[in-house]
Amino acid sequence: MPVNLNPPVLALPVAGVSLGFACANIKRENRKDLLVMELCAGAKVAGVFTTNRFCAAPVIVAKEHLAQADGIRALVINTGNANAGTGEQGLQDARATCDALAGLLGCKPNQILPYSTGVIMESLPVAKIAAGLPAAVANMVADNWLNAAEAIMTTDIVAKAISKQVVVDGVNITITGIAKGSGMIHPNMATMLGYIATDAGIAQPLLQQMVSDAANRSFNCITVDGDTSTNDALMLIATGKSALPEVNAADSAAYNTLLDAVSEVAIFLAQAIVRDGEGATKFITIAMEGGRDEAECKKIGYAIAHSPLVKTAFFASDPNLGRILAAIGYAGVEDLDVSALQLYLDDVLVAEKGGRAASYREEDGQRVMQQSDITIRVVLGRGAVSTTLWTCDFSYDYVKINASYRS
Repeated sequence: MPVNLNPPVLALPVAGVSLGFACANIKRENRKDLLVMELCAGAKVAGVFTTNRFCAAPVIVAKEHLAQADGIRALVINTGNANAGTGEQGLQDARATCDALAGLLGCKPNQILPYSTGVIMESLPVAKIAAGLPAAVANMVADNWLNAAEAIMTTDIVAKAISKQVVVDGVNITITGIAKGSGMIHPNMATMLGYIATDAGIAQPLLQQMVSDAANRSFNCITVDGDTSTNDALMLIATGKSALPEVNAADSAAYNTLLDAVSEVAIFLAQAIVRDGEGATKFITIAMEGGRDEAECKKIGYAIAHSPLVKTAFFASDPNLGRILAAIGYAGVEDLDVSALQLYLDDVLVAEKGGRAASYREEDGQRVMQQSDITIRVVLGRGAVSTTLWTCDFSYDYVKINASYRS
């Protein structure tokens, strides 16, 4: 089961967004696997996408449509099939999906953004999607975020959704987000799929800046297994339906309040993905401190987070903590002075001056390793920069889930 993560019970409507779902039987019968999000006229959309060079057809098409000036009116998301590694046919299929939904909504195909997640190198079943779209459109309502969160799940055990309300210049603003992801998680921009909407009005350039900044605070700080998906996308929607005047200055208090609130939503969703990591039993925070710059902090942090030896030791609750030192050592920071470094496991000082701390006792390490939430704290002693990453352990179930993913 996910690590200290419960199913969502509340996801507030966002004025200007309607959501509908369907069971299109894309991979499995009678499960929610198709989602439509219709946006009001004038809504603005910005996003960040996977940096995987084998990016999926819907990523390519979504980028094309975002770059055009007609305004986005809807998003369509399917699970069960990634439409990645599908060549020219995949692009045609993604565009055909946009055509089908545009016909139902009375808009242009380039006003639709397509997204897919699931198995790679299999043709998208466009006929099933087209057949399911009328039902999704028919049940579109504003208060459908929890169903939407379920409709985008693949190997996720728990749906991921959250809402936050914040007062900006005396106006109550709503922000609601959903995400999916459990394995193949090592984003270099976002998660596998994430959608955040607000009723605030935000100028397009600032919206792009905001989604990029929020991603860097959240989804760019997580990893489950070190694999960057072909289909990653994080989208931020601003409908402008609140009474707040459009935010158009990055140095304004309104922008910074909204950025912090959107980032809080993104951080919750990103951490939820790690807590629901395939087979995860431990949620691990890696706090890097005293670095010269963020790049070296992340380089060392990810070396720890990606190490199968570290991750399996945490699954076993075994304080074999020399594995963490080894990962720090091979991370690639050439001039790292290990004698100046300190390693903590929660409140327990494990290593200093190049070796085991004189105060460290095995039973203290064992106590911390039994916890389901654990912090690894690395003090580099090289500067004033800090950063935080989140990861999980590797269990038997991770192998089982991925060995049977296509069955």
